[in-house]
Amino acid sequence: MKTFTERIAQGDILISDGAMGTLLHAKGLTAEECPESWCVSHPDVVRGIARAYADAGADIVETNSFGGSSFKLKAYGMAHRVAEFNRAAAALAKEGIAGRGYVAASVGPTGHIVEQEGGDVTPDQLYDAFKEQIVALAEGGADAICIETMSSLTEATAAIRAARENTSLPVICTFTFEAGVKGFRTMMGVKPDRAAKAAAAAGAVIAGANCGNGIVNMIEITRQIRATVPDMPILIHANAGIPVIEDGKACFKETPEFMAGKVRDLIEAGANIIGGCCGTTPGHIGAIARAARQR
Repeated sequence: MKTFTERIAQGDILISDGAMGTLLHAKGLTAEECPESWCVSHPDVVRGIARAYADAGADIVETNSFGGSSFKLKAYGMAHRVAEFNRAAAALAKEGIAGRGYVAASVGPTGHIVEQEGGDVTPDQLYDAFKEQIVALAEGGADAICIETMSSLTEATAAIRAARENTSLPVICTFTFEAGVKGFRTMMGVKPDRAAKAAAAAGAVIAGANCGNGIVNMIEITRQIRATVPDMPILIHANAGIPVIEDGKACFKETPEFMAGKVRDLIEAGANIIGGCCGTTPGHIGAIARAARQR
């Protein structure tokens, strides 16, 4: 089987998966539980989510490891289980897709800000935490490292460098942008064009955006990234809309049909890999896959 980067190079549009947390909570994960711990305590559930997305048409499935760094796991008293959880996360995703696609290992932000940006950690501390997580994900069988939901260029660069210097896997890096009066910016004030340039300079082979926006806003974000990195593949994981609170719960209103209806525009804007983020389900991914393949 060709690598997914080879398939993109030949002009394929690839489909990625949707939300992990949505399905874990539907299966009983509570707000107090560590999602990554389910890779060990509920492996059949985690494996089944990967299988469900592959069944829906996803070419790429992410791992249940978004918060798998020592910084994040420390809040649950589980910082010593980084390697265990991340190896299991990659292995379960691999088993779930059963040779039908690729595993992109999810690496989310640590929740800390570097000292030069007003925080309490150094770039070296971030690097070490990402290295520990990423090495375990590679050992578990991941096909790529997907560094996602980034706001800080310093943190994103540390994660990319950790992946590049300690594995041979291709690196994806996506940022989360918010719409404001001055356009799209990350929480740290980074615009899409600057984010994409920084990711490429650090060694990522794919850049993009995830979370924070529904699919309509992602079309414009994609255009801005494509204008900056004309030859770099772009990955887009849109939410199923901006969440609204109903009965004390966050609800995502964009239907599979609505999101599928915007796939053509997203491809024409320059997206090469299309999936979903918060609120999306195998139903959303199935509709997106059908629309992309018709296109």
